Amino acid sequence: MAATGSVADVHLIPVLSEAEHRAQLRRAVIAGTIGTTIEWYDFFLYSTVTGLVFAKLYFPGSDPLGGTLEAFSVYALGFVARPVGAAIFGHYGDRIGRKSALIATLLLMGLATFLVAFVPSYASIGNWGAIILTILRVVQGIGVGGEWGGSVLMAMEWARGNGNRGFIAAWLQLGVPAGLFLANLAVLAFSALSGDQFLTWGWRIPFVLSILLVGLGLWIRLGIQETPAFRAVTAGKQVEKAPVKEVLRRHPREVALTALARLGEQAPFYIFTAFVFGYGVGELKLSRDLLISSVLAASAVSLVMIPLAGWLSDRFGRRRIYMAGAALTGVYGVVYFMLLDTQRPALIVLAIVLSLVPHDIMYGPQAALIAECFPGRLRYSGASLGYQLASILAGGPAPLIATALLARTHSGYAIAGFIAACAVISLIATALLKDDTNRALDPG
Repeated sequence: MAATGSVADVHLIPVLSEAEHRAQLRRAVIAGTIGTTIEWYDFFLYSTVTGLVFAKLYFPGSDPLGGTLEAFSVYALGFVARPVGAAIFGHYGDRIGRKSALIATLLLMGLATFLVAFVPSYASIGNWGAIILTILRVVQGIGVGGEWGGSVLMAMEWARGNGNRGFIAAWLQLGVPAGLFLANLAVLAFSALSGDQFLTWGWRIPFVLSILLVGLGLWIRLGIQETPAFRAVTAGKQVEKAPVKEVLRRHPREVALTALARLGEQAPFYIFTAFVFGYGVGELKLSRDLLISSVLAASAVSLVMIPLAGWLSDRFGRRRIYMAGAALTGVYGVVYFMLLDTQRPALIVLAIVLSLVPHDIMYGPQAALIAECFPGRLRYSGASLGYQLASILAGGPAPLIATALLARTHSGYAIAGFIAACAVISLIATALLKDDTNRALDPG
């Protein structure tokens, strides 16, 4: 239970000038965006390589479809681990501060990704290769599970005005398309450089290079201050002893609804950016580089669409923009597979580039929509759990479900039906959430 502090305690918080406050906000946004970019580069690098490499190197005894299912099963474990990371780092983020938790998540994620580069294949050590890969994937998931909530709060809680939180928080969401862009760019570059040796050593180099990004991220994060909202919580002696337990006890509805609201955003995203490689190369016999280049282009479009959607949510309301994106996503699934199945390069590029636009309309306002549901002393835990619990329901299972549907029906339209079902769940859950657009954040 939180202790209650005096008004005098709260007045002990250092007062910054307007210029100093703006500088800290700018630094928090830059540090958060670069930090999330690095973490998502690590996470998406694994996602991209799963469909292209891991089935062949670590599960060679299976048929192509079976090997893909096994590889995506390991991939899915990273998502199962994400709520664990949300609980661990949500606890420490609400007790000792956003900054400390974020430094720990970056180290955990970066080291696990770096070590993936050195995992021997099945030909060298048999099943132990897949086991080591699984352990590192779980560590990745724990790291990224604690990342999102802290990065978003570092920016949102430095925002002094209430009318631009959606736009500010959306910049932190840019870590996803930026990380996706860099991961696919790295794979594309070393695919071209290594040629026929891509399966031997080319895929490993982007994982090695991730350690340089970790060093950059740590240097940036060490230079930012703790947020005014968290300092107010500590000055007022309102820190919870068990924030995860308290948020589940006091705000179970918000945790559940924010998780369900993400289904229509997260499940399609991983179909469009991870499953597409297995489907395109294995089922449609498309060029690996064509698919990677198309996802690169889609992620570049997201760099514009996500902040635009966040800005729109400040003006027209989070729920309204978010639900519009969910509806578009549900419809686009059919269009997506219709275009892919033509096997015409121009239409394939169009399908993939447009696939993330409905997603971005949801993802832009999502950070503010979720974080606004929880009070300051429980915000890291509540927002992280709501965001990451969707990983068990949507992100991790999505490529597995898509692969299983493809094996059963041999049709992309069954997968489009799954996308539509996720979108409907998102629409219902979002309609039941309270919309706190432009209202003052609850500090306690």
